[in-house]
Amino acid sequence: MTATNAATAAASDAEARSILERAAAASFPPLHAVHHLLSVGVCVRCIFRMFGAFSHACLCASLTVSFFHSFLEEHDDSAKGGSCSCLSTDEACCSICFGILLPTCHKDEGVVPFDDISRIDIITSMVSQAIQREGYQIDGFSLEISLPAVVAANERAIRLYMKEKYGSENWFKDEIFSQQTMSVKEGLRLLIVPSLEKQLGVKHGDNSFRIRLTYTHDDASLKLKRLLPNDSNRKRKAESREGNDTRRNSTYDDKQTLSETDSFIHKSLEGIQDQEFCSLFELPPEKVSKPCHLVMTFLRSPIYIGGRYLKLSRNVSQSCWIIDDERMGEASVEEIIKESVCAISRGDGYKFHAAGREDIDVRMLGSGRPFLIEVLNVRSIPSAIEIQQISDKINSSEKKHVRIRNLKLVDNEIWAMMREGEAEKQKQYAALIWTSSPLTDDDLQKISVIKDMEIVQNTPVRVLHRRSPLERKRIIHWMEIEKVEGSSNYYLLHLCTQAGTYIKEFVHGDLGRTNPSIGSMLRCRAEILQLDVTDVKMDLLQ
Repeated sequence: MTATNAATAAASDAEARSILERAAAASFPPLHAVHHLLSVGVCVRCIFRMFGAFSHACLCASLTVSFFHSFLEEHDDSAKGGSCSCLSTDEACCSICFGILLPTCHKDEGVVPFDDISRIDIITSMVSQAIQREGYQIDGFSLEISLPAVVAANERAIRLYMKEKYGSENWFKDEIFSQQTMSVKEGLRLLIVPSLEKQLGVKHGDNSFRIRLTYTHDDASLKLKRLLPNDSNRKRKAESREGNDTRRNSTYDDKQTLSETDSFIHKSLEGIQDQEFCSLFELPPEKVSKPCHLVMTFLRSPIYIGGRYLKLSRNVSQSCWIIDDERMGEASVEEIIKESVCAISRGDGYKFHAAGREDIDVRMLGSGRPFLIEVLNVRSIPSAIEIQQISDKINSSEKKHVRIRNLKLVDNEIWAMMREGEAEKQKQYAALIWTSSPLTDDDLQKISVIKDMEIVQNTPVRVLHRRSPLERKRIIHWMEIEKVEGSSNYYLLHLCTQAGTYIKEFVHGDLGRTNPSIGSMLRCRAEILQLDVTDVKMDLLQ
């Protein structure tokens, strides 16, 4: 040990002794109660936590079981001689926190030696290394902690055991040993956040990047689930009372009990009164030799990159379209945009959202259709320059299938606004149509004077295989129609409609399923040859 380390250890020992002497002088906690808690396997940090003094002692590395025992030998006659059962190795797991507040660090087949390094620092160093390994760029973090329900159950068992043993003593009656003290989860947060901030070089708070520490203990959790008073348990007890042999208990499905959620277990525990709890559970709980298993996961809240897209090809779908393992069209808008976005943001996945859709053979022109790419668990949040690079890459493509406008990083409120405005928006179209007989000027005038006409559309025949048969009322806000030069049967129809109107069916009538239609109003057969969306009227992503 170096001189510096020796001096640090000596200072820590002095701090630990000072904490214990102040506690002893105040009879807080009573030394005989502390001695008893140690003997049933409760760790030093849980003792201070349960007596409401955790914040004073949590960062003192020298407050180990062996140091505590040495102090007790000096001040408590019941601990003299070193033969009492409370002395154990510092690597033993706590009967309450299962080693979470005084963690051990296992690697391969052995325990990593700690020397003078804080055990909490080892865990936070592992977290820091994992974040770097996965390539996250962070400016802060929030910490989420998940503990097995058995921790709460064992703490309750210890409290009830101590109440049974010391409930008549004044210190207990004064509620020093109350249930309003800091929880294991809160204690771990107090221990680990400063170390994480130091390791990561950023602050803890309300941040989109979340570190989740999930602690599990399958053996103890399975045992706890077997003790809960559920239907299967009651049935086994009834069978036992009827004289069935104990082998019948082995039919209980272990896998099924392990699949029960901790939230269910917590709820079940809350519904058990103290008297029933004492009859179901061992008091005090048995000592723990195996620590909790820790899994570290990292997750960043989704980011949204939005803009407007133009689709210039009549052979490109909005999303990937595959029928019987065969791709329809050359490409899709979704894939073209996603490829460039994901290459920069390095996310785990994505979701494409658009304000409506057009058929594969319909172009999207004008100002474009609003869209969002929701990127999941990104490793880095793209800068404004990187967003522009995405836009430039798509717009400079030689195939010229898709172009995008006003690409930017947006918040998730845009997604809700897009969904809310989708049904209310208006859309404008330009359609090349053919009629079976030439139209007169009166016919053209008849179409052009129509304003806010209501039509009724049943689900089109062409989409009945994938959409429910419904009757929809839609509004045609206005229309204009003009002849195509050099032809007496071809016309260019401009129209503005309510979102969700089936334009193709409005032209040809869909065997009478859309009424009225262009064909029915003009008393002739009408067919649509080409269709373009020329405007999507939404005040989003302009």
